[in-house]
Amino acid sequence: MNKPQRHFAIKEILHNQVVSSQEELASLLKKRGFTVTQATLSRDLAELGVVRIHTEQGLRYTINEHLEETKVAPLIGREVTAIEHNEVLVVIRTLPGRAPGVASYLDSLHSPLILGTVAGDDTVFVTPVSTKKINTVEKFIKELLFS
Repeated sequence: MNKPQRHFAIKEILHNQVVSSQEELASLLKKRGFTVTQATLSRDLAELGVVRIHTEQGLRYTINEHLEETKVAPLIGREVTAIEHNEVLVVIRTLPGRAPGVASYLDSLHSPLILGTVAGDDTVFVTPVSTKKINTVEKFIKELLFS
């Protein structure tokens, strides 16, 4: 089994189970057919942006969602063909059928600049939290998707 399959298995395990040690994660991976060394597992966790956090039940591993979002942004940016605004809305043009994914991605960021999005097939309307911030919202989206 290859690295992308192993990474997918790690993400799936961490999403569905509480894992508090690398040994426990290695054991769960072994049950799925992945035998990994501690060094390989450490590299995988770093590449995936996995962090160890304190919870009421103790320490656990989790995916750093912010890191995942920054990895996805360049891919989302490839689906965007134009971004412009008027006094009220930012309009994002996408490849056919890609607008819902772009809107969903923007919504998942929970940006304090964006009130919400509406997507058609190839167009996303982005409503800023304030019309006074329209330029800032457009700049934020461009920097996010194209840097």
